[in-house]
Amino acid sequence: MAGYDVIVIGAGAAGLMCAISAGRRGRRVLIIDHAEKAGAKILISGGGRCNFTNINAAPDRFLSDNPHFCRSALGRYTPRDFIAMVERHNIAYHEKALGQLFCDGSARAIVEMLLAECAAAGVELRLGTRVSAIERGDRFQVAADRGNFDAQSLVLATGGISIPKMGATGFAYETAKRFGLRLTEIRPGLVPLTFADDLLALMQPLAGVSLEASVSIGKRSFREAVLFTHRGLSGPAILQISSYWRHGPVTQNLMPGIDAMGFLLERKRSRPKAELRSVLAEALPQRLAHALAETIQTELRMADLPDRVLRSVAEKISCWSVTPSGTEGYAKAEVTCGGIDTRDLLSRTMAANDVPGLYVIGEAVDVTGWLGGYNFQWAWASGWCAG
Repeated sequence: MAGYDVIVIGAGAAGLMCAISAGRRGRRVLIIDHAEKAGAKILISGGGRCNFTNINAAPDRFLSDNPHFCRSALGRYTPRDFIAMVERHNIAYHEKALGQLFCDGSARAIVEMLLAECAAAGVELRLGTRVSAIERGDRFQVAADRGNFDAQSLVLATGGISIPKMGATGFAYETAKRFGLRLTEIRPGLVPLTFADDLLALMQPLAGVSLEASVSIGKRSFREAVLFTHRGLSGPAILQISSYWRHGPVTQNLMPGIDAMGFLLERKRSRPKAELRSVLAEALPQRLAHALAETIQTELRMADLPDRVLRSVAEKISCWSVTPSGTEGYAKAEVTCGGIDTRDLLSRTMAANDVPGLYVIGEAVDVTGWLGGYNFQWAWASGWCAG
């Protein structure tokens, strides 16, 4: 049986960063992953350009049953720390909206950087290797289809169950529970919302229409693009709010920053002969404008529309309340919300409170970031702290 100081299960963002951090400290590290390639999710992220961090990665951009848990890791390993590694490897990058940082070229550059750092730190990597059993005596014993290994420390870095076609499983959850760690409610996050009945009938003909909107649940609001689909709604604003949605309505302002009633009253004066659909098309995509106008079922010109009708239209535009029937599930979810209960982990090191040598990092933990590089920053930070 081959012996190591640390075995990391999972060669994704968090696992690779943990191995690098531990290897730099002189630890003998082995990474095991059932996939044939390391960093599979990194490679597809950001449309293949990898949104590798966000310069605004503050704790309030993360969801957890304990919202303070992520503070320590995010404070100890910051976006600037990861950017320094990127710059040291001469990877060109740029900032998009809302603090998102992307590679100028391929996401492959980030994976190659992490693998190069692993090699420099003496990390051993075994891909295409499936773990069949984990036991703990004086050390952790890991049985796999390509050998048996043991180590003083074991790190669970296999992520959540989102995008199962990429090999995502509940391995980290099942293993953590076997060692007595608790699990919070898990559900799809950063996922499109689906609708049924009359709402779906309204949305399906609008599939492909996109616009900037403000989407809200209670006091939580996101102003980004919304995309109509054949099953309901998607786009960055919808993905963001989906992590907060459990049931009930979602409110959309289709003209954020514009007084919809004031707009309609002004057009009633300046374009009295125009149809409502033409006026709405000034501020909204044409197909959406026509669909909203049809809900009024009137052929009257703007000059002939009573203010109460315009007020009804304005309310639908600025405060359109829609109740999803569900989400598109883990198959389309970018992350899994929930995970290993933070009450069972030390925030500074990600170590299990009552299982010496066991660590849980990355998406497997009940810490979920917003869309836009936040989840990668949590992976880097939690991995670095554990390492």
